[in-house]
Amino acid sequence: MLSTVLGRLVRDAPLVFTPPRASCRACIIVPARDEAQFIQATLGALAQQVNRLGRPLAWEQYEVILLANNCRDQTAHLARIFAQQLPGFSLHIIERVLPPAEAHVGRARQLLMDEAYRRLMTLGRPQGVICSTDADTLVAPDWLAMTLAEVEAGADGVGGRVQTDRCGRLALSPRARGFHLRDVAYQYLVSELETYLDPDPADPWPRHYQHFGASLAVTTQIYGKVGGLPSVRTPEDVALYQALQRVDARFRHSPRVRATTSARRLGRTENGLAAQLETWSELGQAQQPYLVESPVTIEQRLVLRRRLRTFWHQHGPDRELNDLAQVLGVDRTWLKATLTSSPSCGLFLQTVSQPTGSRLPVETAIELLRTRLAELRHNPLKEVQPIVRLAPSPQMLQALRQPQETLVDLISI
Repeated sequence: MLSTVLGRLVRDAPLVFTPPRASCRACIIVPARDEAQFIQATLGALAQQVNRLGRPLAWEQYEVILLANNCRDQTAHLARIFAQQLPGFSLHIIERVLPPAEAHVGRARQLLMDEAYRRLMTLGRPQGVICSTDADTLVAPDWLAMTLAEVEAGADGVGGRVQTDRCGRLALSPRARGFHLRDVAYQYLVSELETYLDPDPADPWPRHYQHFGASLAVTTQIYGKVGGLPSVRTPEDVALYQALQRVDARFRHSPRVRATTSARRLGRTENGLAAQLETWSELGQAQQPYLVESPVTIEQRLVLRRRLRTFWHQHGPDRELNDLAQVLGVDRTWLKATLTSSPSCGLFLQTVSQPTGSRLPVETAIELLRTRLAELRHNPLKEVQPIVRLAPSPQMLQALRQPQETLVDLISI
């Protein structure tokens, strides 16, 4: 997989020719297309990062690469004005007109992450961190520090908690805003259900569910191991997360890493948040319900995934293989061959597809999840213990013992 990203680096000319500072620990990438409205605020948030004690984070520790691709506005010009005002800040601004077949966020983010990988590798930093955000996003003051803390604790990748800005939400129709807030609650409840039925020792509760480009980070080492960002139009962030899962990377959905993004309905991607907000608006106008997967189906899938994970690690008895093949509706011989040929549990789970089931209005699903979680909180399934794919480091175990937020804090939208 490493050869994939190396091959792209050979074919693609470097975006930045100025060498990185020797003390650079992280490279933050920002794809931008017609983002004149937000770009200076976005860069301002990145330039005002603080450490975990609240003190200014030294600019020598990180750099920012902005790619203004196919812009028809003043995005790059405004970024240059910003850079002139902060001459000590490591901000690299590149303007490109990508050919029509490549003029999408997937290719722009790929170019940027590959460049960040190239630059950190020249410093010999396998644990250097490639951080991604968006040009309409304001990261929290300690966003980078908390991301680095999760990596120091043992994470290979980190997804930050991304919420929409309040003014943008208030501009939505009441029905669209309601669907958005209920979707957040639904996703968090599903995440909690997962921690009871198929827990991940590297990503315990409290956690969230997001691994989006507005706040996504990976180590240089794991980026090379998965072959870099997959070549897709969108959602490229989800494709990268799936690639990380295929190699059993330790991924943390950290509630300590925070960012706020715009709640605009006219977005730059086909499958992004803006597109989802537009869909909710259309549902609201048509007085249609917002349907989500049934909690009963989700629980069945999580229990099955747990069984498959256990079977991959333990190579269980033939009777278990027969039963799993029957549940999945696949040939027993194929399942056994897939099991023995899969070098990782994550690849095995993705190969053995598990279809989704019935769908319910989101309001009904939330009530069912709350009822089920109340039972599990009162009487958790003690026999369900995390399956340690890669043993967590002592630093990770210490970090997981630190006080975390409650579900009420997490759904602060």
